[in-house]
Amino acid sequence: MLIIIIAILAVAFILYTLLGGADFGAGIVETFAGRKGEKLISKAIAPVWEANHVWLILAIVIIFTGFPQVYAAISVALHIPLMVVLIGIVLRGSFFTFRHYDVTHDKSHKYYTALFQVSSFLTPVFLGITLGAMIYGDITLSNTGSFHERFIQPWFNPFCFSVGLFSTFLFGYIAAVFLVGEATYPIEQQRYVRLSKLFFALTFAMGVLVFIAAEVGDHHLVKSFFRSGISITAFSLVTLFIPVIFYLFHHPNTAYLRAAISVQVVLIMVGWFAIQFPILVYEKNGNHLTFYNTAAPEATQYQLLIALFVGLLLVIPSFYFLFKVFKQRPDNGQKEKA
Repeated sequence: MLIIIIAILAVAFILYTLLGGADFGAGIVETFAGRKGEKLISKAIAPVWEANHVWLILAIVIIFTGFPQVYAAISVALHIPLMVVLIGIVLRGSFFTFRHYDVTHDKSHKYYTALFQVSSFLTPVFLGITLGAMIYGDITLSNTGSFHERFIQPWFNPFCFSVGLFSTFLFGYIAAVFLVGEATYPIEQQRYVRLSKLFFALTFAMGVLVFIAAEVGDHHLVKSFFRSGISITAFSLVTLFIPVIFYLFHHPNTAYLRAAISVQVVLIMVGWFAIQFPILVYEKNGNHLTFYNTAAPEATQYQLLIALFVGLLLVIPSFYFLFKVFKQRPDNGQKEKA
């Protein structure tokens, strides 16, 4: 029963990374694409961007109900970066809506765009910082210590910021690849192919920096990586998918390209989960919070599992219908003129 809950939690995080990450990444990519990309990006994410937060809500509900100690630890020790994430989500959604539906294009449109882009960058940075703090092992749940030691030090360090930048560039990479498939004309496709390659390089560089920052901070992530056969296999497959994706850049097939980037991202997350499992939060005192020592009573797990199955039976068909209605590409004869 617990394993099923953990599996659903992992799937929720993967779906949020792919779908929510593509939405956040679209705002990041727009910063590089400029005004030329604004119309395509708005058209691409406008119908579905809000719905993708369902997977984050699902993950939070699972942690809150199934692993209450973890939820309490994160929400207290990391309340500052989490608050920035929440503010970023609200601001991003608000300014995107104002920009998309504002009938008058005046100076305010420029401010809506700027704030949309800034919040699109800021939110994944602090999502990554929160994840990094859970991994880094500087969180203390003791009531003793200064405000800095309890609420700033656990996340304000090079490792957490490197994880934040890694997640940001990964989201940009996902979005840029997805936008290759959204683009209708070759010149647009080439623009997003170039941006995909740029964000891939930045993601790779930040991934290396994460491991370096971990070693400098005395968190031996490299050792943990090489101890995990699953992680080594996953990251080896990630590497093998690079030439596949680069080939598809020059022989565009929307379905294959999106499938390839999705598999690549899933492998990255599987490799990361394998390094961490079963630990959810590394504590400074060594008493780490795991899936097993923080799990709710079996009666609660049982009720949670029922709620999850009922909820997913409603959510998954709804999502399928949403994407089928709003994301289905028009026939060649129905394509809009440039």
